[in-house]
Amino acid sequence: MSIWIFFKIIGSLALLIYGMKVMSEALQKMAGSHLRHILATMTKNRFTGMLTGMFVTCSVQSSSATTVMTVSFVNAGLLTLAQAISVIMGANIGTTLTAWIMSLGFNVDLTTVIFPAFFLGIMLIYSKSKRYIGDFLFGIAFLFFSLVLLSGAGKELDLEHNPAVIGFFSSFDTGSHLTIIIFLLIGTLITCIVQSSAAVMAITILLCSTGVLPIYLGIALVMGENIGTTATANLAALGANAQARRAALAHLVFNVIGVIWVLCLFYPFVNAVCQFVDYNPDDHSLTPQQLAKRLPIILAAFHTAFNVTNTFVLIWFIPQIEKLVCRIIKPKTQEDEEEFRLQYIGGNTIMKTPELSVLEAQKEIQLFAERVHKMYNFVRELLGTTDSSAFSKLFSRIEKYESITDNMEIEIAKYLDGVSDAHLSDDTKAKIRSMLREISELESIGDSCYNIARTINRKAAGKEDFTESQYEHLHQMMELTDDSLTQMNVLLLGRKDNFDINRSFNIENEINNYRNQLRTENINDVNDHEYSYAIGTMYMDIVSECEKLGDYVINVVEARMGLRKSN
Repeated sequence: MSIWIFFKIIGSLALLIYGMKVMSEALQKMAGSHLRHILATMTKNRFTGMLTGMFVTCSVQSSSATTVMTVSFVNAGLLTLAQAISVIMGANIGTTLTAWIMSLGFNVDLTTVIFPAFFLGIMLIYSKSKRYIGDFLFGIAFLFFSLVLLSGAGKELDLEHNPAVIGFFSSFDTGSHLTIIIFLLIGTLITCIVQSSAAVMAITILLCSTGVLPIYLGIALVMGENIGTTATANLAALGANAQARRAALAHLVFNVIGVIWVLCLFYPFVNAVCQFVDYNPDDHSLTPQQLAKRLPIILAAFHTAFNVTNTFVLIWFIPQIEKLVCRIIKPKTQEDEEEFRLQYIGGNTIMKTPELSVLEAQKEIQLFAERVHKMYNFVRELLGTTDSSAFSKLFSRIEKYESITDNMEIEIAKYLDGVSDAHLSDDTKAKIRSMLREISELESIGDSCYNIARTINRKAAGKEDFTESQYEHLHQMMELTDDSLTQMNVLLLGRKDNFDINRSFNIENEINNYRNQLRTENINDVNDHEYSYAIGTMYMDIVSECEKLGDYVINVVEARMGLRKSN
């Protein structure tokens, strides 16, 4: 084999993988938030979940993207494990469309449409409003171009007249289950390495279309590819929570079970598929040209039959699959909630598609907001704590939370900065800007909580205490502030179109008015010698810090609602 033909094959495969990537990402960008909404809402039962997974995968032309997205949704708490399993089953059906596209590339002369697609694609890319359509056309043109090159390379190889290659594949007993298992493992290993089931499918079609690779062995490679493609989701889930790891494992279990039962019925099943497309594996009278057209269709037909049948059989056993993966992956022992740990982003959990990575960051921001609210509740508790040991322990806890909020801001900002490096839609860019503003204000809320705690600690170290009236006023002020934090979390956890922003503004006005009232009363009380100037200063420090905290809350609300920053 000429070295140049080898490089042509390698380059064609690289072009195929790149074309699939460009096409998939363009489709995901065009779908945008609609895709996320569909996946999060249209999974009411196992059948709608399956159809949703099939639809999404057909839309984005990547089962890996759908599966990784699903795992991330489970990690974010948007999907249950059972819903995720049904979506993954549907994704396996949706990915069969890719095989049919490839078989088309080996059966139809696509050169007449490739170059016009390149030309139109590049024109649309430079058009701001249509650039994603241009990306899609460019991607699919690359995909078809790679298939044309692969087909040409296959003809140049002339493998059907190569005694060494023919002798190698002829040495395997196609009637032995052991041989089938060996090629299945080879297909699995190659797919795990290249992280592209499309590339393995293309190689399999190329070898089968030349006639040197028997159809039984080619189908074994396709079965292995179904197992190997699960590696992507399992790698993405390594840094996720237990439920997300279970969802990724369920994908592997589903495909392995399917392969096992098909292996038991291998020859009858394959022969039934071959008969359906009018092909006899024992008929050696077909010309190379006929084989080149027929065999890619058989591989695509088997891939479809395998995934459709496997889904139809196993969709009734989703509860059992769920129990199995839950038994295999045990939840971690009770983790120390006081330790800094990002739950939804970072490490291996970053999505391949930046548009979808935003969802993960949003979930992390929700957790950030919940943590600062929890920190604030510790501060409220600190104000009423009289036992010195309990006081010291609680104050240390607040200090730790202050450090956590600092780290969360830095890590989320770093993640968003990494996402923003990619080619993003204008809508996603605006979301990232808003999210950066949100995390900055949330960190400021943490600072205010810590400042209040320090003032309370300073008061506790002195000899004077607040009067009953001061305690009553502080509790009332803190109650108002707590209301504002609650509203903020309602917004971050829900949908902004259902949120009444006037409620937040009203609370903020109440806080400001109450601060002004307490400031006036404090001056009068100090002048009347109700308490000392020093205790009055600490008292107003807490009141003023609560008012500042309320301002930060409003800034978060405005950022999420897409409003301009208040002056």
